[in-house]
Amino acid sequence: MHVACRSAPEASRIEPMPIIEIRQLVKSYRVYQKQEGLGASLRGLFRREYRDVLAVRGIDLDVEQGEFVAFLGPNGAGKTTTLKMLSGVITPTSGQARVMGHIPWHRENAYRRRFALVMGQKNQLWWDLPAQESFRLHQQIYRIEPQAFQRTLDELVDLLDVRRLLGQPVRELSLGERMKMELAAALLHSPEVLFLDEPTIGLDVVAQHNIQQFLKYYQEVRKITILLTSHYMKDVAALCRRVVIIAQGRIRYDGSLAGVIDEFSGHKIISLLFSDDRPLDDLPQWGEVVEAQPPKAKLRVERAKVAETLSAILARHAIADVAVEELPLEEVIAKVFAQVADERA
Repeated sequence: MHVACRSAPEASRIEPMPIIEIRQLVKSYRVYQKQEGLGASLRGLFRREYRDVLAVRGIDLDVEQGEFVAFLGPNGAGKTTTLKMLSGVITPTSGQARVMGHIPWHRENAYRRRFALVMGQKNQLWWDLPAQESFRLHQQIYRIEPQAFQRTLDELVDLLDVRRLLGQPVRELSLGERMKMELAAALLHSPEVLFLDEPTIGLDVVAQHNIQQFLKYYQEVRKITILLTSHYMKDVAALCRRVVIIAQGRIRYDGSLAGVIDEFSGHKIISLLFSDDRPLDDLPQWGEVVEAQPPKAKLRVERAKVAETLSAILARHAIADVAVEELPLEEVIAKVFAQVADERA
């Protein structure tokens, strides 16, 4: 008798299960429509008019363990609403979601101990107390063993360089220092999933860079799963390989960061350094002139015509240096958002 057997590697190959699973998730709000004028206000006391607003419109999304995913979209796109549903803060109107096998809005204690939510515009620390007091409260809430708590706290305050600030009231800290403390508080119980909603909003360039470096290092070492919303494309470029774009409550793109540029940008930027003194009046015939300050110039050129354009310019001008670059990510994302706005109109 012949028995077909699979090889050991094939038999043991198991497809990884997503750590975050979202299926047809919907969230709608009933909004009171207040009319102008005294008479309308009086009528509204007895007969109110409402309309339904769809914040999230049936999205599907899988995130694997250890991914660092950017969740992008214009204001009102449904990003924060989605994060709030995944963290159990609000309940969806319909659809399903599981995070590490838990249904978030069931608000099980077992789930609460495995994730963290940091919102750049919200504070979880006691305003008038030193951060170290809030950290002690977190220890009790999450029932962290004293030795594990101290070990984790020491690691976080050293990585974030905030040890000297632990005894200072939170209200006296700068915005960047407060955000560092917020991150430390969120990570004290060593969550497996971290939801970040605009963590660098309002920060200066140095503070943004410090937060980015910390998150990059921490995620690489701990292999935690992070879902990040941000309007700062430098955050996205520095931290995320995968980008999900949501607009009008629907996912419009899900793929690599490079893929966003390939799909939504039909142009490249050619930077030129001329070594001759010939006038640059002929540049507009080859593309849109972004900058022209002899001996330097920049042209926006269609992707398909880059090689042809370079050949034509080299035939007419002496070039000391040339570089071909993608459009800035901010410009590409803004173009995506503008397309969505045009569709809505």
